[in-house]
Formats: sequence, C-alpha cells, structure tokens
Amino acid sequence: MEPGRAGLAWAAALLLAALGAQAAAGDFDPYRVLGVGRGSGQADIKKAYKRLAREWHPDKNKDPGAEDRFIQISKAYEILSNEEKRANFDRYGDAGESQGYSQHQHRQFHRFHEGFYFDESFFHFPFNSERRDTSDEKYLLHFSHYINEIVPDSFKKPYLIKITSDWCFSCIHIEPVWKEVAQELEALGAGIGVVHAGYERRLAHHLGAHSTPSLLGLINGKITFFHSAVVWENLRQFVENLLPGNLVEKITDKNYIRFLSNWKKENKPHVLLFDHMPVVPLLYKLTAFAYRDYLSFGYVYVGLQGTEELSSQYNINVYTPTMMIFKEHIDKPADVVQAREMKKQLIDDFLSQNKFLMVARLTSQRLFQELCPVKKSHRQRKHCVVLLTGEGEKFAEAYEAFLTFAVANTKDTLKFVHIYNDRQPEFADAFLMDEEKYRGKSAVVILERRNNAGKVAYKTLEEAWQGSKEDSFILLDLLDQLRTDPNLLSSETVLADLDDELAPMFLIRWLYSTLDYLSDCWDSLFHSNWREMMPLLSLLFSALFILFGTVIVQAFSDSSDPRDSPPSEKEETAAKTEKNDASFSKESNRIPKKGFVEVTELTDINYNSNLVRLRPGHMNVVLILSNSTKTALLQKFALEVYTFTGSSSLHFSFLSLDKHREWLEYLLEFAQDAAPIPNQYDKHFLERDYTGYVLALNGHKKYFCLFKPHRSGDEGGSPEDYNSSLHAEARGKSSCSPGSRSIKTKLHKLSFWMERLLEGSLQRFYIPSWPALD
Repeated sequence: MEPGRAGLAWAAALLLAALGAQAAAGDFDPYRVLGVGRGSGQADIKKAYKRLAREWHPDKNKDPGAEDRFIQISKAYEILSNEEKRANFDRYGDAGESQGYSQHQHRQFHRFHEGFYFDESFFHFPFNSERRDTSDEKYLLHFSHYINEIVPDSFKKPYLIKITSDWCFSCIHIEPVWKEVAQELEALGAGIGVVHAGYERRLAHHLGAHSTPSLLGLINGKITFFHSAVVWENLRQFVENLLPGNLVEKITDKNYIRFLSNWKKENKPHVLLFDHMPVVPLLYKLTAFAYRDYLSFGYVYVGLQGTEELSSQYNINVYTPTMMIFKEHIDKPADVVQAREMKKQLIDDFLSQNKFLMVARLTSQRLFQELCPVKKSHRQRKHCVVLLTGEGEKFAEAYEAFLTFAVANTKDTLKFVHIYNDRQPEFADAFLMDEEKYRGKSAVVILERRNNAGKVAYKTLEEAWQGSKEDSFILLDLLDQLRTDPNLLSSETVLADLDDELAPMFLIRWLYSTLDYLSDCWDSLFHSNWREMMPLLSLLFSALFILFGTVIVQAFSDSSDPRDSPPSEKEETAAKTEKNDASFSKESNRIPKKGFVEVTELTDINYNSNLVRLRPGHMNVVLILSNSTKTALLQKFALEVYTFTGSSSLHFSFLSLDKHREWLEYLLEFAQDAAPIPNQYDKHFLERDYTGYVLALNGHKKYFCLFKPHRSGDEGGSPEDYNSSLHAEARGKSSCSPGSRSIKTKLHKLSFWMERLLEGSLQRFYIPSWPALD
C-alpha cells in the first residue's frame, strides 16, 4: 500500500507541475507585450520592438519594473521574429520551451496503451489537430483585417482566398494542392488568405461563401469565385485571369520607338522586360499590376523573329532575363538589372527606386504629395525645385537645360519637377503673382511643403529661367545656401489642390462604370451559386408571373365579351334561313380591305346583349339599310367609321328596314322634331325611305342620337325641307335609282357626326324602355 500511495503522490506532483507550467506559459502573450495583432508582419513587429525597447531600456527608464519589462519585450520579439517559434506559440500557446515535457508525456502514454494494440494512425483520422497542416494559420483573416487591410491592398495585388471549416473532408482533399499553389503565388507577389467559416461566419457571409471549401479571387475590391477543378494549373490560370489584359504590351522592332516615346504623354517611365519565354510570365504581370500607376511595361520575347534590332541596340544577353527602365531619354536606359532568376524582391527594389521621371510633370495632387512630401522634422527636410513653363517648341530649350541640371544634381532630399502654367493656372499664379517679367517665359521656384492643408514656404528666382549657364550657377548657389540656411525660403502661400490632368472625361468614366456593372451582372448570372442567385431569380419569376397572369386574365375577359364571342348555333340557323339571294349574300359578306370594321346585324337573338344589357358607358351605332342598299351602304359606313374603331366603348351594327320597320318608327316617334313621322292615311306612308339613317343607342341610360342622310345644301335637312321632298322621293324611288341623289352620298359627313357623338354635343332622345325586336 505504501508504494502505491507514493506513486499516486508522484503522479499528482507531476500533474500539478504540468498545470503550473501551462499556466505560466499561458500568462505570457508576446502579441500583447509588443502591442501588435496576430496578423502583423515582420516589419510591424520590428517597429514595435524598437519603439518599446527604446522606451523601457533600463539605462533610460528609471522605473523599478523597467528591467523586467525590457526582458519581456526582448523575449516577445525573440518569439515573434522567429517563424518556427511564432508558429509554435500560435498553435500550442508557447514558443516550444515546454514542448519537450508534453511530448515526453505523450510518448510515455503511447507506450502505456501500446499493450492494448491501439494506434491512432491506424484510423488515418484527418481532424487530429497534431496531424493537420498548420501552414494556413499565417494566412487566417478576420473581418476587420479583411476590410481595413486586404481590400485596400487588393488594388495593388490580387488575392486568392480559401474558405474552410472543421469536419470538411473536401478541405482535407484539396489541402496538398492549395499548399503548393499558395507558396508559389505568394513568392510571385499574389496575396493569400484563409477564412475559417466556423469562427468567422460574418466574413464568410460577407464574401458570399455558403459552402466549404470555397475558393475566390479578390482584385480591386471585386470578388470572383473559382468554379473549376482544384488543380495547380487551374488555380494559377484563375489568378492570372483576374488581372487586366492590357498590363504588359508586346514589343518588337516595329513598335518599341512608339512605346518608349509615350513617356511624355503618360508622364511615366517605361520598363522593357527581356526574356526567352513566349508568353509573359505571371511574375511580370503581377509586378505590372502593382506599379501600373507609376510605370508602363513592355515585354520583349527575345526568341521571336523581329526583335533582333532591339536586342542588338541595347546589347541584350538573350540567355539572361533583363529589365531596363527608360525615362526622358529613349536612346539609353536610365537603369538596368539582369539576373538568371528574377525574384520579386529584386524587381521591387529596382522599380521602387525608379518610379518617377527625372523631371516629372505635376499632373495631380497625389503625384505632388508623393514627390514633394510634407516636412516632418528639421532632419527630414525635402525640397522641390519646380519649373513653371509652357508647352511647345518655345519652351523646349529651357526645359532641356532644366533637365540637364536635374540629372547632375539629383539627391534624396531634392526633387525636380515641372508644371504647365496653362493647365495649372492657380498653382502658377500663387508663385508668380502675375508679374510682367515672367509672362510668356519659364520660371523656377524652390519650395517646401509645411502641412497637408497646402501651406508652403518658397523662393522664386528673381529672373526668368532661360536655361543659360548663369541661370544654372544662380540656382546651384541657392541650393547650396539652402542646406545651411533653411530660412532662405522666406515667402509663404497656400496652394489649392492640383487638377487631375490625366483623369478621363465624365462620359468615359460613366461608360467604364457601366461596362463594369454589366460585367458584374454577367458574372453573377452565369458563375454564382444558386443561393446567391435567389434574390435575382425571385424578382425575375415574380415579374414573369405578373405578366403571364395579366395576359391570361385579359384573354379570358376578352373571350367573355358577347360581341367578340362566335355566333351561336341559333344565330347561324337564323342567318341561313333568311330569304336573301345567294349571290347577294356573298357580295355583302365581303368587307373591304381598307377600313375594315366588324359590323354585326341587330336581330331578335342578340338584341338583349347588344343593346338592352349593354355595359354602362358603351354605345351601339346602328346603320339602317334595306336588302337592295345593303352592299353600298355597308361599304360607305365602314369607310366613315373606321377611324373610330379604336374606341372600346363603341359597337357597330346594322338593322334591316324590311324586317324591323315598326321598331324603327316607334323610336322615331320620340324624335318628332328631328324626323317627323308622316300621317298613316298618307298614300305614301308605307313607302317612306329610312335607309341611311344611323342611330347611336345607349342601352343603359335609354337614349339615342340620330343621324339623317345628307342632302346637298344642308347637313341634316330641316323638317320642312324633308316633308316637301318626301313625296317626290317616294314617287321617284330615288333610294334605288341613280336619280337626284345616289345611295353612297347618304352617309356623307357621317364622320363629323361621330366626332360630335364622342364629344357629347349631339341632341339626345330619351325613351321609357326599349321596345321588343320582333
């Protein structure tokens, strides 16, 4: 029993020691000590360490706890500056000093359970934290880090981002390919990011990733999803396709002069890349994208026929990649770099030293701030020598002399620039004060920016710049005095922001924005997943449903209209049994092509639907005719009322006088003032001619308007004139013969009557009820 108790006590002591070591390790956080985030780079860590070490050094800080604090700062920097120790701390919570104990305990425990023949490697369980690759940890993104750093940085380099999560078998499957591609692309200059959807749900939702694993590209703040198979070639091509297509121009013997001569128009140095690869390497494309605001890039394939003159002129070694940068002089490169393996760091160092022309033209406020930064301290003074000049051959000599002076006297604390007075008039007037001696000439100003609000201290050369040796000596003397006497810049002024001379016009910017928007819509339509497409699809199908429903309802509504429905069997039978001549029926059924009007006969079958039960606001225009005048009157009637067929409230019919004379005369009794009925004892009573009459019947309000046939000399005829001619017409059968009045002239000016009908200015004749039509 005693040995057993001793063993238990020893095990308890070991456990307490392990817990104490773990607690001690957990109390120390190098990120918190240096005040940096977990995603901070080595430059930020080093900067924070130098600042804190300078502050807490025991020789300078007399605080009693300064020495302990300084030791913690040094220990934190030792851990975070070493990638292996930093990775161990991110993974285990310590830098590796206590790893030995935990691993020793693990080995003891492994030997303990070996007696049970249990080995976790037998299951090949991929989610074991000790077996999973930790290379993604340095790429982990958080929401604030993504918004504040990654998105702005995507305007300088594209990012390839992976969305992953725990318990994701597909994530484990693509991990070897992802690791290889991430290492290669990061070396070339692309950005890499990893988002853990389980811990960063907000960021994953913001990126539009609804499943894992998801791969996407980010460039210029725009997200593009990867939809191909996860293989090395596809991922590399995907990143290359994110870049704009016009970053690097192909250069040959035919176009290199034009390319290099554009330095003045673009206000940029031009870079020529010589390599033996037939296509532009991705490294060069990524570099061109990062420096596109400062440099223009051209690529020369030295193995291509047509580049021999270019290679021989600049003495190019065709077996070694070469990079040349040209500034104001295109016959000789300003700087050259050659290396068998062009590394990104080498290219960045080379280009960062040659981002500007020797005498760059100030075309925007951003360029002015970069070339002429604000004074930060007395030891960091930077001065700008500005040539205020004009365009054209008149000022060419002065510019060349200024350029020669700048090449001979360029220093880190001195920048030479020039500006066109007519393009930046406010800038020029602030220094020259519109003095007469500078009018039409060039002038030189030495200035120093004091703050970002536009305040500058300056001194203008007393005489205009002619480019002579005397002018160069005067300027050189002033610059020498300025190094010893900063108060030489005695004048001060406030400058307005420069206009952006190279910015595209508003119309062009609007066109580019429209094209980008259409491109985004196209990508969203054909390359987004279904969940992303749901709002757009919902809106689209809702619009189609409303449109389709409207058409269906309108179709059923039109088909239920009695006047549009096909005739019933009863109507067809009645029409067939009419006592009409067969040949006459064929002739009367032919409607003229010009002025086609749908005219139905008013019979006892459709009388109720076409008149008595007519919908409110609708009217039926009825033509009175006989069998002998049917064809002629229908043709004329169709021509007169054709222009009014667009109104849905008007319906057109005809009434046979031979069948329904009594019904017509009953209606005319209510219009005695307009059409008096003759006495029934008149011998011509039954021969009265009503053909050509037109009635506009309002079935709902029970009134009608009357149109009488036209006679020469009047429009409707007075009752007296009509009575005086009644017997003459009846005796001479003028309605059927081409005598004093033809049939077709009866409906003359019917169209004017229709216009008055629509205006509501015709006389209305009301009746108590509609009579039956027998």
